[in-house]
Amino acid sequence: MWLDKPRKENAPLAGLKVLELARVLAGPWAGQILADLGADVIKVEGPEGDNTRIWGPPWVEHGGEKTSAYYHACNRGKRGIVADFRDAADLDRIAGLAGSADVVLENFKPGGLAKFALDYRTLAKANPALVYCSITGFGQDGPRRDEPGYDFVIQAMSGFMALTGEPQGDPMKMGVSISDLSCGLWAANAVQAALLMRHRTGKGQWIDMSLLDCSVGLLANQAMSYLATGQNPPRMGNAHAQVSAYGVFPTRDGQVVLAPANDALFRKLLSVLDRADLLEDERYATNAGRVEHRAEVDALIAEATARWSRDELLEACAKAAIPAGPINAIDEVFADPQTIARGMKITPEGMPGVRSPFTFSDAELALDDPSPAMGQHQTD
Repeated sequence: MWLDKPRKENAPLAGLKVLELARVLAGPWAGQILADLGADVIKVEGPEGDNTRIWGPPWVEHGGEKTSAYYHACNRGKRGIVADFRDAADLDRIAGLAGSADVVLENFKPGGLAKFALDYRTLAKANPALVYCSITGFGQDGPRRDEPGYDFVIQAMSGFMALTGEPQGDPMKMGVSISDLSCGLWAANAVQAALLMRHRTGKGQWIDMSLLDCSVGLLANQAMSYLATGQNPPRMGNAHAQVSAYGVFPTRDGQVVLAPANDALFRKLLSVLDRADLLEDERYATNAGRVEHRAEVDALIAEATARWSRDELLEACAKAAIPAGPINAIDEVFADPQTIARGMKITPEGMPGVRSPFTFSDAELALDDPSPAMGQHQTD
């Protein structure tokens, strides 16, 4: 019953069949990653469509539809069909697709698909090799399992916002939906791990992905700082808790980021800035001293960088192999020669997008198809 569609044979996941019962961002993001890697992903939408279709402006006109740019950011490379779960014939059709799928992605509330017989336990009876990935806000168990998961709320609950922003300012969320996006990344990784395990065991399994779990999992060194000391890491704006000088510094015509993350790099930076004399002061000679005297170090470096133009300083840092960069607006990102050289912007059938950032020595991505129009691949 699978709606066979040829994809690039040399893509890593060519031949993999994925049924996506997901909407908004985390689930569709995972599905788009798998599609870029060559999987045949069928996106199932209800009669009202994915919520993000109307999350505009901005809008994109493509395939006779006016759809939000947001929708096209996470649904590239899929085929789209419409199914009404209140209709028995539609449910039978979706169950048939699941019966021949390798993977099901879904982000309904826990237990939400059981009443439609589209839950893992039911589908695995007919398809024991199925890898079934559930994405929810808080997971399949625990006291919050039935609460809806929204990126903004998860950013607050996971500690992200407590770590983001200026020390004396308000807690801030990220400029992208990092909790949704990271969960989609983790989910795509988990799906591929389960598929490798299936290769050994012949059996599929149920993957339980939680936005909160994934965000807590990204706390990394900040979590370890708390676990090691029992103290909450402070909000530090653009500074680094363990490194100085490290941050945003002024030039005559803009700002730059400098990240001399060890003593050798700091010495190189002082040489470029013609301030090697600072090393004669024991307060600045080691990273530990610079962290202790962070405000003084930052002020001295800022005084020196302010004499330079932005591009001249960045060029000098590049020649000296000092980590430094401009603070780009999005248009500058896509005009950057490195971004262009790496082919990060793509235009399948004229629809602009950002490719998944995989580069293989002996495989290619499947990037030829834009997001599907509503019910574009519907068949009788």
